[in-house]
Amino acid sequence: MTSDRESAWGLLTEFTQSESLRKHGLAVEVCMRACARKFGGDEDLWGIVGLLHDFDYEKYPSLDDHPYKGNEILKERGYPDEIRRAIMSHAEYSGVSRDSAMEKALFACDELAGFITAVTLIKPSKSLAEVDPKSVRKRMKDKAFARKVNRDDIVNGAADLGVDLDEHIANCIEAMKGVAGTLGLDGS
Repeated sequence: MTSDRESAWGLLTEFTQSESLRKHGLAVEVCMRACARKFGGDEDLWGIVGLLHDFDYEKYPSLDDHPYKGNEILKERGYPDEIRRAIMSHAEYSGVSRDSAMEKALFACDELAGFITAVTLIKPSKSLAEVDPKSVRKRMKDKAFARKVNRDDIVNGAADLGVDLDEHIANCIEAMKGVAGTLGLDGS
């Protein structure tokens, strides 16, 4: 059974050349690890789910293919059902319900991690140190800003997870600060 972090990173980099998409995987990974700590989940398992949730997106971006192609690849490579199901559940259109805390966390972290990144990159310092829940919430109201990010997914994701939205935003910002340099969000 394959489910260690090194193999997961190898799989991500094999299928994803885009630096920004790799960074998105890393951002969602650390947010998922933070959620695992909060909800008593397996940090490594939840982290791998976050890291791999979009690994197939660059090669298979259509709604017909993502995350279905990725699911087939994960199965071929011996990833457990629990990981594959969670990744399938993050796509609203897949028909896979989000039942476990890990599945709900992935949905709650995915769009939010991308949105926090976008908010950080418009700061003069381009540093996560300048980002807080208030600045994220303010930008959520601006429909022209990062318009591809579904605000309802962010709001509903936190609600389904059973956490206060500001608290969830704060937890994800804090988690991302731990890898800010890797994410290019440390102002350097």
